[in-house]
Amino acid sequence: MLDLIILSLHFLICFLISIAIWRGPKDMDLHSSSTGTAEVELEGLILIGKEDDIKKSRRITAKVSGREVLVFYHEGKFYAMDSRCYHEGGPLCLGEIEDINGQACIVCPWHKYKIALETGEGLYEGINPLEPSPTPQWQSKGVKQRIHKVTIDNGNVYVNPPDFSVSFDSDYFAEKYKHGGELAIKK
Repeated sequence: MLDLIILSLHFLICFLISIAIWRGPKDMDLHSSSTGTAEVELEGLILIGKEDDIKKSRRITAKVSGREVLVFYHEGKFYAMDSRCYHEGGPLCLGEIEDINGQACIVCPWHKYKIALETGEGLYEGINPLEPSPTPQWQSKGVKQRIHKVTIDNGNVYVNPPDFSVSFDSDYFAEKYKHGGELAIKK
């Protein structure tokens, strides 16, 4: 009976968090833009915010070419990727950063998928059943999450606009959440 109550509370909390994310604030405006989206400034790069502000907050979400991009500051480096997990669209802005085999990875809060910040690779722990004593080892699923190149110039943080000539699994959810959770229809 206690298990059923705990499980019910867990589902209720997850549901309420999902509603809060869906209905919550979409962007932080660190650059005084009247439109609420990042501005194009430096040679086609898109201004995200001030370097010191992002260092203090450790992460920020901004609109880049109409999609949510998450910019991290972790252990002295900046990283940027689509803000929704490639698996089921979980909000990576709520995820914890873990070190996995020397790689900084974001852990999706919904299903615990692990994504390398530098490469966008999906990582999983698997075994080789052909080994006599198989031991789990971290392996790559390939690049699943779109990452964005970060440039620092004169105290400002910029990202490159996405290169849509290459597609990634995270593109589906970046498009889906472009307009407040409704699936964006391309014309």
